[in-house]
Amino acid sequence: MKYYYYHLLSWPQLSYVAEDTKGRIIGYVLAKMEDDMDAQNSQSVPHGHITSLAVMRTYRRLGVAQKLMTLSHVFNAKHVSLHVRKSNRAAFSLYKETLGFEIHEIEKKYYADGEDAYAMRKHLDK
Repeated sequence: MKYYYYHLLSWPQLSYVAEDTKGRIIGYVLAKMEDDMDAQNSQSVPHGHITSLAVMRTYRRLGVAQKLMTLSHVFNAKHVSLHVRKSNRAAFSLYKETLGFEIHEIEKKYYADGEDAYAMRKHLDK
């Protein structure tokens, strides 16, 4: 729970929930801003990072995740990044096919259980 509170308190403007018609939470996205150093000009380059995205199974394939992700593209970010388990084919397909993310690299043993992650990015057009 500390993980979620940390994001809500640190980046409240990048945390969104989706509700059904009865007000029940059916999905959420937590995002944050990070800075990378640009090797060419030694300047800090802002980018967004999706730390967590979830939609209840019965509400998947209805555009909920896509809407949540659209809300998180803010703050003059040059790109948005995220990590996804190599075994999570459904999430990988959503990010790649539906949302336009590309594999940036594979991070070996990224998760606590030793599974690799696809580090994915989506460049944002200004």
